[in-house]
Amino acid sequence: MIMTRKALNRRTFLRGAGTAVALPFLDAMTPALTAATVPPVRMAFVYVPNGIDMRNWNPSYEGALGELPRILKPMEPFKQDITLLSNLTHNGGRALLDGAGDHGRCCGGYLSGVQPRKTMVDIKAGISCDQIVANDVGRQTRFPSLEVGLEDARQAGDCDSGYSCAYTNNLAWRGEAQPLPPVLDPRALFERLFGDGANLTPEQKALRSKQRRSILDFVTGDTKALQANLGPTDRRKLDEYLSSIRDIERQLSKAEKDNAQVNPGMDKPYGVPADFAEHFKLMTDMMTVAFQADLTRVMTFLVTREGTSRAYREIGIPDGHHPLTHHQGKADQMEKVAQINTYHVTQFAAWMEKMKSIREGDGSLLDNSMIVYGAGLSDGNRHTHEDLPTMIVGRGGKHLGGGIKAGRRIVYRKETPMSNLFLTMMDRMGTKVEHFGDATGRLEGLDLA
Repeated sequence: MIMTRKALNRRTFLRGAGTAVALPFLDAMTPALTAATVPPVRMAFVYVPNGIDMRNWNPSYEGALGELPRILKPMEPFKQDITLLSNLTHNGGRALLDGAGDHGRCCGGYLSGVQPRKTMVDIKAGISCDQIVANDVGRQTRFPSLEVGLEDARQAGDCDSGYSCAYTNNLAWRGEAQPLPPVLDPRALFERLFGDGANLTPEQKALRSKQRRSILDFVTGDTKALQANLGPTDRRKLDEYLSSIRDIERQLSKAEKDNAQVNPGMDKPYGVPADFAEHFKLMTDMMTVAFQADLTRVMTFLVTREGTSRAYREIGIPDGHHPLTHHQGKADQMEKVAQINTYHVTQFAAWMEKMKSIREGDGSLLDNSMIVYGAGLSDGNRHTHEDLPTMIVGRGGKHLGGGIKAGRRIVYRKETPMSNLFLTMMDRMGTKVEHFGDATGRLEGLDLA
């Protein structure tokens, strides 16, 4: 890094041996930006499997948000940052043609708006909206997009076929037969975000692995030079940012030590925490850093694979998630599904708190983001694909005409295509597309504040 008295370039990195640490949005960068001098807009899609207990998701009213239903209660502190959308439908998830079953169709086609189907020779799912945006804005960041997840069906041992695995394990599709598998191992994601290992010799890699030093130790010189040229506010922002990276490293180290003690010969990636909440936090902490440092503006997050039979013993539920959703109206099983749904939202709310706490421009990192939380099924018992649970958090850039007017529930006409939402979000990202999936137009009602 070369320091000058001029404005700091937005693409500045702190560099060291095999390390490249991008910087967050700092005031010192403002003169180096365009006349708008504003942070970029980001978007992410957080997908939860097996549908949601809609009795405890949909409020009994529309318009301004009042008391939130049980599953959404953890989002109460962010009520003015969320927009609930009802009656959005994925028609492509229904069994209109051949396919990989309801779970495969609802996940594999969630972001493409078309129906995934099996042919004699390959799989077809269509390009997903995140990749359309990545192809457009990705050249401005280190990574066009990031795909993150918490579970792979092949590791779970409950995947029945190759094409079904492809659909239930992937949200992002570069093309009809090109899924982009999510990164599951936190250590692998960390090295991808901050490593520059291609420039290291095998001996250097072995030494760094053995020493397990903080990546920040390798960029001390650049860090000190940068701090000497920053004002008090930027120094505080930089300290907070670097502290968050150190915290991620501590979480990684703990997970790896815990795994080694439990089962040194385990097949699962060595950096994956055994606890779901820890794994969720570790991955989302890195996703926050990726947005904060403008490493990418597009992400997908698969919160366990579609159709998963994962148990949640940490909250007292030893039963598999998927079998529980086929409750056939049994009250005890329905209660457990609601508990799992609430547990997921609780972890998500903690991530939103982190996003909201980071100041950026005249708002927060969350203000400059659009994060969709939802599922490709509504009722998991009946495998329904209409009135899908859909929540947007953030305003998609307050500076762009005021941002999305949040704090509301909008009930659309029944069978309104989910693709209408994605088309609208692509507009907000600056990616203009005339047609997408089964969209019938832009989604009305996402008025600007």
